[in-house]
Amino acid sequence: MNNKYLTILVLFLISSLMLTIVGATSDTESQNNKQEFKVGFDPAFPPFGYQDDNGEYTGFDIELAKEVCERNNWTFSPQLITDWNSKDSLLNSGTFDCIWSEFSINGKENDYSWSKAYYNNKEVFVVKSDSDIKTIEDTKDKNLEIPEGSSFIEDNQTIANNFASVKEVKDYNATFMDLDSEKCDIILVDIGFAKYQMKENYDNDEFRILDEPIDVNQYGVAFKKGNDELRDQVQATLNEMYKDGTVEKIAQKYSDYGIMDGLIVPE
Repeated sequence: MNNKYLTILVLFLISSLMLTIVGATSDTESQNNKQEFKVGFDPAFPPFGYQDDNGEYTGFDIELAKEVCERNNWTFSPQLITDWNSKDSLLNSGTFDCIWSEFSINGKENDYSWSKAYYNNKEVFVVKSDSDIKTIEDTKDKNLEIPEGSSFIEDNQTIANNFASVKEVKDYNATFMDLDSEKCDIILVDIGFAKYQMKENYDNDEFRILDEPIDVNQYGVAFKKGNDELRDQVQATLNEMYKDGTVEKIAQKYSDYGIMDGLIVPE
């Protein structure tokens, strides 16, 4: 082969190799520089956020957040909220970018930059099936357990005064254990959580949900107040997910726990 053409061929091969290396390096750097989306959530609140049998974090909220990350080419970074009272300081310090964890908008509208509401929640009383408590009027002189941080007492003073005692418990799951062991007569929990516990961890016939809800509120995704840019980007992605049916598809996976019943489709 003519030396001139041999030289050109060698240079071409070297150039191609260099472009391949540069391209691979750029792809790696791009992956490493993907925006991290840090989602604060309660890991003990099924069916919205919990750890499955394989040790993976999942749930309705978590699946929505993961899909938002996928569509924005973000890295999903779950951040556990083990002490609910610490959530605001962790959000404001940047430990996570949002609170996406069955978090009620009501009464906190001006405390955060909120997404649109995505779920209608009911707070309900749960009793043992053989309990003589049939209605709210039957709760007089009974012992109630409520989750720590609940606004039940201040929002429902008249009803609260009927009980012999109202005890706050830090561990949400402990409410069902205490009701099962008759350490209390009645518990106040969110309806999705109640249905999950009754189906997955107990015999469905062992407990009964009273017909009349104590409160109705809406879940939203909370961002640090003023962080409207990130909020708007997440909301735009959620809107796309509603439009193409992805949100409903994810909700269907949790239909046994009433998620479809409470799903809010934004206008």
